[in-house]
Amino acid sequence: MRPPTLNIFPSKPMHVEPSSSKSKANIELVSPQTSGSKRPSEPSMELANPRNETASAPQPPKPVKREGNRKGPTSSSEHEGPKTPDPKVAIDANICALKRCAQTLRRLAQNREAARKSRLRKKAYVQQLESSRIRLNQLEQELQRARTQGMFLGGGALLGGEQGLPVTMNTISTEAAMFDVEYARWQEENHRIVCELRAAVQEHLPENELRLFVDNCLAHYDQVMNLKSLVAKTDVFHLVSGMWKTPAERCFMWIGGFRPSELIKIIVSQIEPLTEQQILGICGLQQSTQEAEEALSQGLEALNQSLSDTITSDSLSYPPNMANYMGQMAVAMNKLSTLEGFVRQADNLRHQTIHRLHQILTTRQAARCFLAIAEYFHRLRALSSLWLARPRQE
Repeated sequence: MRPPTLNIFPSKPMHVEPSSSKSKANIELVSPQTSGSKRPSEPSMELANPRNETASAPQPPKPVKREGNRKGPTSSSEHEGPKTPDPKVAIDANICALKRCAQTLRRLAQNREAARKSRLRKKAYVQQLESSRIRLNQLEQELQRARTQGMFLGGGALLGGEQGLPVTMNTISTEAAMFDVEYARWQEENHRIVCELRAAVQEHLPENELRLFVDNCLAHYDQVMNLKSLVAKTDVFHLVSGMWKTPAERCFMWIGGFRPSELIKIIVSQIEPLTEQQILGICGLQQSTQEAEEALSQGLEALNQSLSDTITSDSLSYPPNMANYMGQMAVAMNKLSTLEGFVRQADNLRHQTIHRLHQILTTRQAARCFLAIAEYFHRLRALSSLWLARPRQE
């Protein structure tokens, strides 16, 4: 008989569980020994056996819980379906983009407008220099012609005879020259504003949009009134003479500008039909305007007569008595200073007439009114240009 040796290589795998018959035999062997023990130990053995079986058996992974955890959020997303973009967010983004585009376009338009105004100012300045050069050449030619013909004023200190100035030589102050330049710019800007107003009327814009163009035109008329008030303080004769107007416009001038009552007659036929209340308002405005014009005209006529009486109060013999002469000039200067007041009152009457018409008329009627006024003065300027360019017979 072979001695017992250590079975290093068993014939059966060690992890194989014993058969159920052997397990039952073991249980039968154990049970007789432990039968005399107390009964509470039996449930402990019965509980111990499942633990051993479960401990010896390989525990499979718990896919249920993992799958439940995995499928929890995915199942909800599967039920929800693919997410669509919120239309409100898209609309807000589009609105913000449009606002940025509008701001950019507005800035570009402002830059273009500033550049255009700069070009216009430069052009006006160049035209002023050119007109000054032409005027200087004309004065030099007139002076040379006067010297050739010997038409100098003799001994008249009143008109600058000591300096040898010709009769046809006209002097203009710096303020008057600046006013002419600013008025030329105003004319160019007025042409642009009138073109915009005409386009707005032709496009039949709503009342609230058309009102912006009408108010812009009205404010532009206020600007020329401010320009005239500034030059009236320094050179009122330049306004009264009308040298800043064309020849045809000067024929219709009244105290440094247009006659308001005549302008009302011109535009009434262009803004029909009118309501009964509007007709009453325009008739009342025309009557009050005519009364104010008559009062100013009578006052200006009285001023002219007073100046004439003051100058001719002494003998007009030459050489004059210097004491009487200087006294007459001092009195005449005091009377002449009231001329500025007449020009201011006439401009105020013109200003009030335009604003009163704007209040009486509707927005669309006021637009047609301003267009008629602009066309009226445009035709007068065109008439002047045609008159100056007419062929002359030698």
